[in-house]
Amino acid sequence: MPAVFLRDRSFLRVSGAEAEAFLHNLITTDLASLGADEARPGALLTPQGKILFDFMIWRDGSGFLLETDATQKDGLLKRLTMYRLRAPVEFAAIETEGVTVAWGENTAESRRDSRFAKAGITLTRTPGLHGNDAEGPYRTLRIANGIAVSGRDFTLQDAFPHDVLMDINGGLGFRKGCYVGQEVVSRMQHRGTARRRVVIVSGTADLPAIGTELTVGGKPIGALGSTDGAKGLAIVRIDRASEAMAAGTPILAGDCEVSLALPTWSGLSFPTETGEASA
Repeated sequence: MPAVFLRDRSFLRVSGAEAEAFLHNLITTDLASLGADEARPGALLTPQGKILFDFMIWRDGSGFLLETDATQKDGLLKRLTMYRLRAPVEFAAIETEGVTVAWGENTAESRRDSRFAKAGITLTRTPGLHGNDAEGPYRTLRIANGIAVSGRDFTLQDAFPHDVLMDINGGLGFRKGCYVGQEVVSRMQHRGTARRRVVIVSGTADLPAIGTELTVGGKPIGALGSTDGAKGLAIVRIDRASEAMAAGTPILAGDCEVSLALPTWSGLSFPTETGEASA
């Protein structure tokens, strides 16, 4: 069973009598349906509906663990504290640094990552060092399945949850009450106005660096994120990509011609001239 240690991950614990209600009314994830052995993606949004902080969240006894990028930990803790007011909720930064991801059987200490479960893969997350330090196999798996991460595939405060497939991978709750940014997210969902989506990029040669623009006729439609040789991820305007593919116009990453595919598990397809991306 492959096991990879990701050292750039950190943990916050949220506990107290109203921990679930506090988080449920603040973040995007529907905690009422969160299973005891499950880790789901989540985000704290800006009032304009863009991702301010992103994380994985799972139950920890009567409280919750938030696993986030180490660079976000202090800012997320500060923002949660700001929202607490008089609520009986406590926050603590956990000393354990890093998380081990493994694909195979589940264990008592681990939590199943719902993003990979959507793709039919059992991948678990366990705090601390329980695997090797070679991130390559995990990056390859993540790219192959269209799993985007902040800092590599998108920039915080620049992406909507729909851009990174949170409407499909369990990161957005559409049956819960209000939370920060909920009005914008709900409007995008009901009107079908999501135009940017994560795609899997395949190049005719090794792909250029992260941040390289994807262009059609010299006009940008997105930018490269994580890469692994000739494979990579990008968030692109799928309507413009669809037009290029229908017209036979090359899509380029720098000077490298590429093809684009939406993750199979998403159920999405490139939009037609008269419609949205369909599931």
